[in-house]
Amino acid sequence: MSARAAKVSSLLCALALLGAIASAQAEVSQQGTLRVSFEGTLSPKRLPRTGTAPIAVTVGGRIETTDGSLAPQLQRLRIELNRHGRLERRGLPLCRAAEIHPASTQRALRACRSALVGQGRFSVDVVLAGQEPYPTSGRLLLFNGTYKGRAALLGQIYSEHPFSTSFLVPFSIEEIEGGRYGTALSASLPRALGDWGHVRALSLRLHRHYTYRGQARSFISAGCPAPEGFPGAVFPLARTTFGFAGARRLRTSLTRSCTVGGGKGGQGG
Repeated sequence: MSARAAKVSSLLCALALLGAIASAQAEVSQQGTLRVSFEGTLSPKRLPRTGTAPIAVTVGGRIETTDGSLAPQLQRLRIELNRHGRLERRGLPLCRAAEIHPASTQRALRACRSALVGQGRFSVDVVLAGQEPYPTSGRLLLFNGTYKGRAALLGQIYSEHPFSTSFLVPFSIEEIEGGRYGTALSASLPRALGDWGHVRALSLRLHRHYTYRGQARSFISAGCPAPEGFPGAVFPLARTTFGFAGARRLRTSLTRSCTVGGGKGGQGG
């Protein structure tokens, strides 16, 4: 096979793989009767080969059991994002924990809307002494802030049922050296929720445009890691680790695709 034919063959294989990945849905991991599914999307998928461009990343997980029993309490959640993406916080307002907890969704937005960088939904089974688990759901807000002196995303959960209550879920931000993933978001759920609920589902979407020193910026941005000569790439978008009571742990990874476009990207320094 000639070098040209080999390159064409490799290109066709890459395009076929891109199509296969594009149609992929949630990834599922199971241990005994415990099962978690994890899904996510990247938008837009057309990104520069060099530099970065603004994106939105949506990730979500669902926890269930195959026998219908109450799932064990989720204790730790860690989401690792691909190293070709980055979080930009310079120039963004900071939200203080006391401004959003305790507070309703509306009050939290009034206090810290300028620091909002994402939002999502949650679903939990509320466990109260002497009662059957009570399902409830609500809105999750994510604000740029600090927690115990370190960079963090402050997650605010508010529920009106079975009674009005709010929770603060700090996600610490960690830069990862080397490997496929570059940024990790980690949270301790028992510290945030106590014994109030068993998380059944959680989703979040990170997306925020803003201006700093006269330059347009994005809270989250990325490039397409495609080699020269290839129109796109398949890459690991995110990896999530679910840590449960009883030292049980499940990990899921998502592979997604991107296409090259838009010329040289990048944000001002």
